[in-house]
Amino acid sequence: MWIFLLSDTFIFSCFLIGYMKVRMTTTVNWPNPSEVFALSFGGQPIPLILIAIMTFVLITSSGTMALAVNYGYRGNKKVTVLLMLATAALGATFVGMQAFEWTKLIMEEGVRPWGNPMGAAQFGSAFFMITGFHGAHVTAGVIYLSVTAYRVGSGYYDRHRGGNYEMVEICGLYWHFVDLVWVFIFAFFYLW
Repeated sequence: MWIFLLSDTFIFSCFLIGYMKVRMTTTVNWPNPSEVFALSFGGQPIPLILIAIMTFVLITSSGTMALAVNYGYRGNKKVTVLLMLATAALGATFVGMQAFEWTKLIMEEGVRPWGNPMGAAQFGSAFFMITGFHGAHVTAGVIYLSVTAYRVGSGYYDRHRGGNYEMVEICGLYWHFVDLVWVFIFAFFYLW
């Protein structure tokens, strides 16, 4: 898992460094994130509210995953499964909110990977590539969490690994990595 995470770190780093280079060298104005990612409630735009909720959901999922690993090593199958499923549900919620965000940007704002009515055309391609790649990782993580939770609950690790729940920790490593990557995406895309 460590080699996979290291290779993914390089990929995300290349994406974010490429994004920074494009953003710093473009001669066209870059869109203001507070305007692009605002949601309106009662006719008033609230900047970055959806992104703040998405970030809260993902960071909360990191907490439930840490607890799942803890209870896994204690041998408490029931709580481990529940916490892993809660983590998967939070991850699925994040992906659903990301789908809503993409739909809003495409349908209401007119942002496309090849163009952007609010400024630099590169914004759309960089945004959809990086957040899409991250969203794919979150989706894969939700599936991985669900399969691992099923195996814990069915007693697979008790029968085949002598009760060793190391796979729960490996799953946790992947999930924490996905959460950490989001922190960088959040900082570079939504705050910069």
